[in-house]
Amino acid sequence: MKKEEKKAKEMDNERLSDQIEGRNSVLELLESERDINKILISKGERHGSINKIITLAKQRKIVIAEVERQKLNAISETNNHQGVIAIVPPFNYASVEDILNEAKSKNEDPFVLILDGIEDPHNLGSIIRTAETAGVNGVIIPKRRAASVNATVSKSSAGAVEHVKIARVNNINETIKYLKDEGLWICGTDGEAKEYYYNQNLKGALAVVIGSEGFGMSRLVKENCDFLVKIPMKGKITSLNASVSAGIVIYEAVKQRNIK
Repeated sequence: MKKEEKKAKEMDNERLSDQIEGRNSVLELLESERDINKILISKGERHGSINKIITLAKQRKIVIAEVERQKLNAISETNNHQGVIAIVPPFNYASVEDILNEAKSKNEDPFVLILDGIEDPHNLGSIIRTAETAGVNGVIIPKRRAASVNATVSKSSAGAVEHVKIARVNNINETIKYLKDEGLWICGTDGEAKEYYYNQNLKGALAVVIGSEGFGMSRLVKENCDFLVKIPMKGKITSLNASVSAGIVIYEAVKQRNIK
């Protein structure tokens, strides 16, 4: 095979697969219904949660391959694979309609999180983890200029990406308009807002928008929100990490909505 053809084939294979790294993330993956092509385990790893991973993989009849640790180091995207990497088909994003149907199936008001340009995969993973634990019906992210779901996001989410619906859309503003038509109120988070988050009614059908690291929400997204809220800043630092901001506002909504 020519060098160019070999490279093209490798690129095609890369597009047809993804990987999940780390023991907790792979365990969450195994306990979900997502397809797994195979699991790579470092030779000599036969202690702790690795044994549970092997047992579950055998139960699901998933191919297990023992490889040298150097190989895992070479292909790892997180640099913290903990001796195990699962090779999986590309992440299967949901649609916005799927997210709304999730709320309907639970007979509850939709509770949606919109991320306007989160670029750090660690932040994205942390936010998804918080959203899943809080009972958010789904997370919406843009296709451009933002992190997508990959091995780092999956690991940072502690496997939560396997349990919460994530939609990837072309246009956040068009999506906001669609959600409004579906009866949702859009709450934006902005440091210059007049209302503190705990003084705002966050009950009912709701979408919370979290802006990008350092820049916040884009102008159009801010204008399309029904109302804006802020988090009080008492110290000399005037901003919070996006994942922390998301957690604060999400759990205020949980408190008000009495979600358990």
